[in-house]
Amino acid sequence: VRVWMTQPANQRLLARLRDAGVNMTATAAEQAQASASGALTGRTYVLTGTFQSMSREDATAALEALGAKVSGSVSRRTTAVIVGTDPGSKVDKARTLGVPLLDEEALLALVKGSD
Repeated sequence: VRVWMTQPANQRLLARLRDAGVNMTATAAEQAQASASGALTGRTYVLTGTFQSMSREDATAALEALGAKVSGSVSRRTTAVIVGTDPGSKVDKARTLGVPLLDEEALLALVKGSD
């Protein structure tokens, strides 16, 4: 990114965009508001296991971009536990608490269905 920003053609492009009124910075409040208005706002998910289609970091980012909270532990307030291969004890805790279990296909549907 730093190299891209130092190239004269890219600097001219950024200047034209800025002159056209494009706001290239977002405050923390604006970012929070964008997340708060996502399709999954108010929902909390827990990820466990390994996913074939994306890393857990990418899955977390995709869910958070839609306004969801991703937690590391299961509680009664958890919306669902998303289960990959070789899941841990979070599945047992979810079953004990009656929290729904979703597979990777459901994760992809959540993320893609909210576009």
